[in-house]
Amino acid sequence: MTKHHSLPTNESTSVSTSTTVTDFGSSPSQFSPNNRCTLQENLKMVQSETLPLQSTKADETYETTTNCNTLDMYNRVVSSKPSAFNQVLAAMSVSLVSLVGGFVTAYTSPASDSLQRDLLISDDELSWIGGLMPLGALIGGLSGGKMIEYLGRKCTLLVTNATLTFSWICVAVAANQWYLYFGRTIAGVAVGIATLAMPVYLGEAIQPNIRGTLGLLPTMFGNSGVLLCYIAGSYLQWNHLAWLGVGLPIPFMILGFVIPESPKWYVSTSKYENAKRSLQWLRGKEADVQQELDRLLVTLERSTVTSQSLFQSKNIKPVLISLGLMFFQQMSGINAVIFYTSDIFEMAGSRMIHKDTSTIIVGGVNFISTFVATVLIDKLGRKILLYISSTLMIVTLGFLGTYFYLLKTGMDVSFIGWLPLLSFMVYVLGFSFGFGAIPWLMMGEILPAHIRGSGASLATAFNWACTFVVTKTFVDMIQTIGPHGTFWMFCLVGVISVVFIFFWVPETQGLSLEEIELKILSSEIRREEAC
Repeated sequence: MTKHHSLPTNESTSVSTSTTVTDFGSSPSQFSPNNRCTLQENLKMVQSETLPLQSTKADETYETTTNCNTLDMYNRVVSSKPSAFNQVLAAMSVSLVSLVGGFVTAYTSPASDSLQRDLLISDDELSWIGGLMPLGALIGGLSGGKMIEYLGRKCTLLVTNATLTFSWICVAVAANQWYLYFGRTIAGVAVGIATLAMPVYLGEAIQPNIRGTLGLLPTMFGNSGVLLCYIAGSYLQWNHLAWLGVGLPIPFMILGFVIPESPKWYVSTSKYENAKRSLQWLRGKEADVQQELDRLLVTLERSTVTSQSLFQSKNIKPVLISLGLMFFQQMSGINAVIFYTSDIFEMAGSRMIHKDTSTIIVGGVNFISTFVATVLIDKLGRKILLYISSTLMIVTLGFLGTYFYLLKTGMDVSFIGWLPLLSFMVYVLGFSFGFGAIPWLMMGEILPAHIRGSGASLATAFNWACTFVVTKTFVDMIQTIGPHGTFWMFCLVGVISVVFIFFWVPETQGLSLEEIELKILSSEIRREEAC
């Protein structure tokens, strides 16, 4: 039913006291405290009538009636601009958890030799020390969706950060493999929860025009954690490296009490004043956040009458897009290639680079390429970077497969002995440029608000399940179809990913979360009408 809100009484004859503004159900004012949000809507509707009211008497009368200066409010609406400083601080703060996660992921590579020497760890036990981490992350991904809905995004990250500190203590004081099993499993659970909480928080807290750039910060910090672990691990023993890990979560423990909770989570829990304060902190004290708060309230109103099922017809497309991006991210073979870097160079007969040096190069290339993607993502868009990423991986995997095929046939390949190293570096560069970060960024963008927690949980768990499958079956694939067949298979996956991007993945550059949701929904409606 159409609703009418009376404007505040004004003594000026320019505006009748019975003037009304028609509300077609899109205004969220009815949800806000004290029902004060209608002022901006009314100002826009009667702008031509209110601008002539310049007399001091009229202004004083209007301010007395509404507890707000009309012209001041109008000027704030049209001229105030949000500040990005606090948003950058918030993004960097939560990304510190990703740095710890990168350190966790990379730990077994530099620590393996000293672990086996000091604790007499066997090769099989060492593989479980590495493998329990992604399995724990799978559990964390499944449970994290409920946590971010009940505890909030920021509070969940604080819990996982504290858990990571505890896990590193368990590793640092380990007397046998069981301490390591427990510590690595707990660390994996925490990393799994954090990898879904970070993109959801950033997607909800950051403005659309800088969301792409700041949304890649967790990946950049994660790669920094990998690089830090590789460099420190070349000098430190396993236990000293673990004690370094104990100290890494401390900065976020401090900053976590400075940054606010996600405003969208506050709205979902009916804490409207807290949501407004959160938005004000994120956008700057001079910014007018009422209009953005109104949009959040409209989204809440719409979500209350929308099905919460992940596989309801209107939700199936964004869920499948998120799962598809996670599938192609891991089935490109990136983790298997990185985990078995030294073995790949050994199979290729390469003597150009030392094992420790190669791992540091991997971390360096990861970091540099993600930094470049961070600069370009809000200029080129998500789809362009995904196309570039897929193309680079397809070409380099094809070259690697061809090199190993020629090696198998007995051909002398010494004249292209540099090819494996170059291909490997470009492959890692291409992956980090797009598929390394964008699936996580888009997970926080394309999932509708009413299923964001459960959808992110499913996508994160699926990602870690794919990680475990690829890394555990890589050696078997090498033995079954050979190195050339394995790399060609990964290359074929890359070709299919280009088709997937073209037909399914939407461009979300510069769009608000509400606009992205409407864009996907409208495309589904058009498709159904065409059918």
